[in-house]
Amino acid sequence: MSLTLKRDDLIRSQNLIGGEWTSALSEVVFPVQNPADLATIAQVPDSAAADARAAVDAAHAAFVAWRAMPAKSRGQILKRWHALILAHQDDLGTLVSLEQGKPLAEGRGEILYAASYVEWFAEEASRIDGDVIASPVAGRRMMAVREPVGVVAVITPWNFPAAMIARKIAPALAAGCTVLAKPAEDTPLTSLALIRLAEEAGVPAGVINVVCASREQTPEVVDVWLAESRVRKVSFTGSTPVGKHLARASADTLKKLSLELGGNAPFIVFNDADLDAAVDGLMAAKFRNGGQTCVCPNRVYVQAGVFEAFAERLTRRVEALKVAPATDPEAEIGPMINARAVEKILAHIEDAVAKGARVLVGGQRLEELGPNYVAPTILADAGEDAVLCCEETFGPVAPLFRFESEDEVIEKANDTPFGLAGYFYSENVSRIWRVADALETGIVGINEGAVASEAAPFGGVKESGYGREGSRYGLEDYMHIKYLCQGNLRQTSGG
Repeated sequence: MSLTLKRDDLIRSQNLIGGEWTSALSEVVFPVQNPADLATIAQVPDSAAADARAAVDAAHAAFVAWRAMPAKSRGQILKRWHALILAHQDDLGTLVSLEQGKPLAEGRGEILYAASYVEWFAEEASRIDGDVIASPVAGRRMMAVREPVGVVAVITPWNFPAAMIARKIAPALAAGCTVLAKPAEDTPLTSLALIRLAEEAGVPAGVINVVCASREQTPEVVDVWLAESRVRKVSFTGSTPVGKHLARASADTLKKLSLELGGNAPFIVFNDADLDAAVDGLMAAKFRNGGQTCVCPNRVYVQAGVFEAFAERLTRRVEALKVAPATDPEAEIGPMINARAVEKILAHIEDAVAKGARVLVGGQRLEELGPNYVAPTILADAGEDAVLCCEETFGPVAPLFRFESEDEVIEKANDTPFGLAGYFYSENVSRIWRVADALETGIVGINEGAVASEAAPFGGVKESGYGREGSRYGLEDYMHIKYLCQGNLRQTSGG
């Protein structure tokens, strides 16, 4: 079957600046390709500094009216956006699969995930409260109120093009901020379609501005926003090196930052774990989106007493995975995003094997399917000097390592500069609380492999960044607190 949309107008191929869909001022474009076969889906603007500045002008001009709109009214617009996303779930899910490569079922699931953030923050908009502070002196009233930070630049990754744009833009709009968005160059079409629906929902002109750019042009666009004093916050999901650059470049204007950066998630299976549940959890956490998620387990530690049994059960499950393009309704693993990703995955496998790893299943490129396919892979007993112990593989590769004691595995799990997510399986209640306390990560899955939720704070510690997305904590990241103090309030005796 072919992947077609019911609404072709959802495939947008222009920037949105100040309510106008427009080409880059240079009129230069770049292609968006289907990773399954490298077919060009669309051509989008390859923007430059002038386009980025125009977007700032539009967002800054729209901010005064948008922040003044009652929070309930902003929430109602977000609710209409949520309804439109659900109404077009099939089209949007197809678009995700076309440009990102994930199977159709996962593409449609991502749209529901994205919609959940829009709905959550639509409801949270009316709960932006302040505090009355007890005054330590007579004749004074003291209050703390929350206000939007201002113009916000959001820079989103390619692996979840719908969910990440929604997780950043929805709280910004709920708080009263206006937005500059730079979607990933590999997957801009889903973001543009979602913003088209936001327009239909009634988001005013200039409140959301989207600027596309190729990998080569992205620094020029983003550097304008980093230097611009009218941009008061940057929200970024991506690599730690890029996050560090954004932090340094934001210093001159002291922008507020939310950085959701690289991970190196441990997944620990203790002897007292429910092995079937642990295998289910690893399948969900590791092979979702072909292993291309920031919270994917990157190191799987299995206690010696259950290592062989766990490896055998996991291998059977991975052998059964169907690798195919999104056009195959039975596909469970799609193509990787591009050739660079494939080369990195294969290099990690080759390095691990050279350092003692056994390939239990997979380990090779699937060239017969297309240019960007890699077989889901299980490795056993790799040396801890293997590259995949310290770098994110970002693909369908699960290396298994043996351990003997709880103290040993905690030390290994924490022996990384990253701290985004961690997982462990145990039926021992005392162990559960010890390990949960000991893991140095912002997210911990306890007997659970699917941890993301719009109601929960998402983010890391150490070099995995700071700030939180989702939940009420995610809304606070788009606001600052203003203290109001009114004095000379003298009581009268009446009359």
